Amino acid sequence: MSAVLSTEDMKSPERKDHMEAGILGLTLFVLGYGLGPMVWAPISELPAVGRSPVYVATLTVFVFFQFAVIYAKNFGMLLAFRFLTGFLGSPVLATGGASIGDMWDPSTRDYMIAIWASFAIAAPVLGPLVGGFAASAKGWTWTIWELLWLSGFALVLLFFFLPETFAPNILSRRARRIRRITNDQKYASEAEIEIARVASRDVLFESLVRPFVLCFLEPIVLLMNLYIALIYGILYIFFEAFPIVFEEKHGFNSGQNGLAFLGILIGAVCIALPGYFYWKFSWQSKHIGPDGHLSPEEHLPPACLGAVCLPISLFWFGWTGNFASVHWIVPIIASGLFAIGGYLIFNSIFCYEAQAYPKYAASVLAGNDFLRSSFGGGFPLFASQMFHNLGVGWACVLLGCLTVVFMPYPFLLYMFGERIRMKSKYAQHGN
Repeated sequence: MSAVLSTEDMKSPERKDHMEAGILGLTLFVLGYGLGPMVWAPISELPAVGRSPVYVATLTVFVFFQFAVIYAKNFGMLLAFRFLTGFLGSPVLATGGASIGDMWDPSTRDYMIAIWASFAIAAPVLGPLVGGFAASAKGWTWTIWELLWLSGFALVLLFFFLPETFAPNILSRRARRIRRITNDQKYASEAEIEIARVASRDVLFESLVRPFVLCFLEPIVLLMNLYIALIYGILYIFFEAFPIVFEEKHGFNSGQNGLAFLGILIGAVCIALPGYFYWKFSWQSKHIGPDGHLSPEEHLPPACLGAVCLPISLFWFGWTGNFASVHWIVPIIASGLFAIGGYLIFNSIFCYEAQAYPKYAASVLAGNDFLRSSFGGGFPLFASQMFHNLGVGWACVLLGCLTVVFMPYPFLLYMFGERIRMKSKYAQHGN
């Protein structure tokens, strides 16, 4: 709701209350997005379940719960179902990368993850872009109707055409089919044999606890996830900074303010993605061994470049967006540079985690999403006050300094990551 308020509206105390209510709804939705993968991702790694049932079952409930959001009788009901829809719509965020790892060989997988990861930066900006015009014309519920139409269409496609990709589940179902046909119980998949040695309660417990263990007790994973969480939190802070910069200072209406997010979209999809593909083809391919193996650390050079882009873009955005006398295209270009840096870091870390922890990719990416969404949901709660109290310039300086603190991490991980990885019982040892 906050995305559809005009400059005059924001000056009204009543409208400010509506803005805070809208931010709270966004926060709960994103927090549900972060918590959900910690449950759904490990369940998808159970051989008896697999990926597809998790996708279809959660998306089905997600679609129908949108009606509860639209027709909520009170604000508490609205907030409750916003959280639940985020929780149920979350599996694709963490499990999507693992499904890509299931389907493609390592040389192709990275390109597919690159395309998938571009939506982590680009997709959130489509909300203000599309929703701004829809909500201005028809009210905020139309943004939920649009989400309902898109997710309903996706549900139909997944229900009829989504195959199972998780190898242990495929082999377990194949073994069950052979046992049924031959009436011989000696046939079993490797995963079934391993699980038979462990109590069912222990299997489920380990699956649900594993994402938290990997997220908080694996030093590499924790620092990578914190870095991405910081970037994601700043991306969501932009949702609150853009109305201040472009509506209050440049006189944009809500629809035009949504168009200002195109800088982020263009930076991620039209510049960073092709540049990343070119780097992989022209430089990274030379580091693939004769046996086809590539060290996970060889995914990190783009993250080193992205780490340098982030503080530059934030300082640039802050001190050009702070003054109405500076043309509005200048901070938009700065936001595009932020998208380029964020995308390079996102994709490098996604590829690194999928290759360094291949057996537990869904759980590792679930922890990534948990911290990322926690920051993305929490940062907007104080963003508006921070920008108004500190000013856009100094607020961006503060955020830029935070990115400077993390800037050495990709360089250090590139140099020493393999040595640290060898000490982990979860990570892949060797290249």
